[in-house]
Amino acid sequence: MDTKELLKKVRKIEIKTRRLSDHIFSGEYHTSFKGRGMTFSEVRQYQYGDDIRAIDWNVTARYNEPYVKIFEEERELTMMLMVDISGSESFGTRSQFKNEIVTEIAATLAFSATQNNDKIGLILFSDQIELYIPPKKGKSHVLRIIRELIEFQPKSRKTDIAQALRFLSGTQKKKAIVFLISDFMSDDFEQPLKIASKKHDLTGVRVYDPREEKMPNIGMVPMTDAETGKLQLVNTGAKSVRMAYEKYYHDKVKYFKETFSKCGSGVVNTRVDESYVTRLLGYFKSRS
Repeated sequence: MDTKELLKKVRKIEIKTRRLSDHIFSGEYHTSFKGRGMTFSEVRQYQYGDDIRAIDWNVTARYNEPYVKIFEEERELTMMLMVDISGSESFGTRSQFKNEIVTEIAATLAFSATQNNDKIGLILFSDQIELYIPPKKGKSHVLRIIRELIEFQPKSRKTDIAQALRFLSGTQKKKAIVFLISDFMSDDFEQPLKIASKKHDLTGVRVYDPREEKMPNIGMVPMTDAETGKLQLVNTGAKSVRMAYEKYYHDKVKYFKETFSKCGSGVVNTRVDESYVTRLLGYFKSRS
């Protein structure tokens, strides 16, 4: 992708997702993810209805009229976006590929955090850590994250969520808001998830295509495994093949939901042909 085309894509995603974060998500995000407490901001003259416990007696004595202390929420939160960029994220049968929706979700969350003056970091992973961008504030930093989400080419096409979670726990020492965005076609990540969830406020965002849920009966079809690159003929007309495929898929989904629930982490499920806006808003409101 040349620079002009890349910048055009970044701008398109920025316009769409920033509008969402400005008008919809920033307030919900602020309410859902609290800061570390209240910190003193300023004093002002007492007004009818103010809590008398907030009176600043030193200032009141100095000016010979009542003044109250004003406190504001101490934010300074950190959001970590953990994004699966393995081969299975390039799958899509409807209007968009999974990785395109993943990019939009990540960008919307990042701009929501920026609106609240929070830091944002990025971890791109396959079965290894492909890219780590330390948390930082600012619009230019968010635009860099969007550029990487659009054009980064992973070295591997496989998935290892456990490895990504171990990396998170090793690098992010302070508590963070973590969104792990993937199709979760992986397992054996319960232990590292348990460790990460004790320290961080962690949410799994599962992005999936409706065609992944059920294999259609369309006869002999050449299929390529997105994560191994292996090509083989699959007889979709065989009921046993369709049933085995569906069992494999639903076992992975069940493991994802049960494991996140067991570890006390949040879950968002969104289909590529549905509104992720509705899903995220519903999740934020349920937290509030």
